Amino acid sequence: MLVDYSLCLVADSAESTLRSRDLVKIVQAAIEGGVTVVQFRDKTGETGELVHVAKALHAVTRQYNIPLIINDRIDVSLAAGADGVYIGQDDLDLPAARKLLGDKAIIGVSVSSVEEAVRAATEGADYVGIGSLFATSTKTDVKSVIGTAGVKKVLGALSVMDEKVSAVAIGGICPSNVQRIIYQSKASFKALDGIAVTSSIITAPDAKRAAEELKELIRKPPAFATANGLKGKKSIDRQALIQSVSVVIKKLGQARPLCHNMTNLVVQNFAANATLAIGARPIMSNYGGEAADLAGEGGSLVINMGTVTPASIEDYVIALHAYNAHGGPVVLDPVGAGATQTRRDAVSRLLSEGYFDMVKGNEEEIKSVLGEDGVSGADGGGSALTDIGKAKLVKKLALRESEDILFHFLSDGERTFAISNGHEYLGKITGGGCTLGTTLASCLAIQRDDKLLAALAGILLFEIAAEHAALREDVKGPGTFVPAFIDELHQVTRQTAAGQNGWLAASKVMKMEV
Repeated sequence: MLVDYSLCLVADSAESTLRSRDLVKIVQAAIEGGVTVVQFRDKTGETGELVHVAKALHAVTRQYNIPLIINDRIDVSLAAGADGVYIGQDDLDLPAARKLLGDKAIIGVSVSSVEEAVRAATEGADYVGIGSLFATSTKTDVKSVIGTAGVKKVLGALSVMDEKVSAVAIGGICPSNVQRIIYQSKASFKALDGIAVTSSIITAPDAKRAAEELKELIRKPPAFATANGLKGKKSIDRQALIQSVSVVIKKLGQARPLCHNMTNLVVQNFAANATLAIGARPIMSNYGGEAADLAGEGGSLVINMGTVTPASIEDYVIALHAYNAHGGPVVLDPVGAGATQTRRDAVSRLLSEGYFDMVKGNEEEIKSVLGEDGVSGADGGGSALTDIGKAKLVKKLALRESEDILFHFLSDGERTFAISNGHEYLGKITGGGCTLGTTLASCLAIQRDDKLLAALAGILLFEIAAEHAALREDVKGPGTFVPAFIDELHQVTRQTAAGQNGWLAASKVMKMEV
């Protein structure tokens, strides 16, 4: 049987999921809505009852020529005449299952690591269920939560094997994240063949409509992927990119994009003034309820974690969903990401809830986003990495999250550059890094086809303006630097609008081969 794995329904018979409704009727409605595979799961029922339900489900799936797979129970699959089984790592091993069921049976295997996936493919699995992506309420016995990064890693390993195996993602998938999961999980030579869901269909008031909605979302790329543009070949030449910076800065002043800042209370005034100085329009709103309207303005969003509270995290999530839905670019500034468990949890939550076009942070914050140890506070400490090590760090995160990463080392996973502009005064004032995040988001709002170019434009504008400000006679130290810096941001932007691009000669950009 040629199987379409695009929308797999895990038909869970738990009363907490069904709430006294008829599972067979729900499954039939879901199939009519576009479900392509049904997996029957019952962890607690008696064997006789499981066989009874499985036969009833199989009578329905046969009408529509789609397979019925039984989770875990080979005996139930055989008794019900089902099309195959889906087994976990603690169930009967795959070769034994194949011997009992025969060559024509469909056998899926639950995997959460590269090693498990490779073993399943080598042993002849027809498909693997990769997860759990996120924690779920319907399956509490998951060994690990691996996220889209883990799925991507597994797909990468499967893509280079001689054995061909289909792959579906499972665990916490719903309409609000399905497109992002498919987009971010894609490895260089292999994408997901489908997704598996339970609650999104089983608990929905209208299972058919819920399945139709998911099917439509699976077919379409996410709004942020199409809005951010995947057009043409991006330049890898350092000088060509630097020359293109002036085009971005000029366009910034002409378009005057909205830059929505969800930022910490300490820097709002500074960030707003800097945004105005470069020609963008700032709005400092930490309330998620405004995000849907603001996202419709065609601008960008900065989520700055400087002031983290339970309420602010919920507001960040609401805003992230809104901008992802509209295709608006989003920058994450994970301030102090590893300093406390609250901040580590917040980063994990945000990465699981939505897509970020860019992550800006210091070395310790980037390590924390990657989940690496040795993270200190908001300002970080002395670096233990060489320049090559730092370049590899940003490239690693860029490849994992399919986004641009920046902390004086800039990467989109394919191109990596080191930038050594700036002035020490930027490190002696409050909010310098936070205000850079606003500048980057403003550039990203009008330069979506090449996000690395947007980031390069933002950081060169910001840091060369800082160099200009520090050289002024009226600047005596950090206190007098701030107003002069805002003035120079404005001056550089005005010069660029007039075609005077000499300031770019001061660019210190090095291509890193990593």
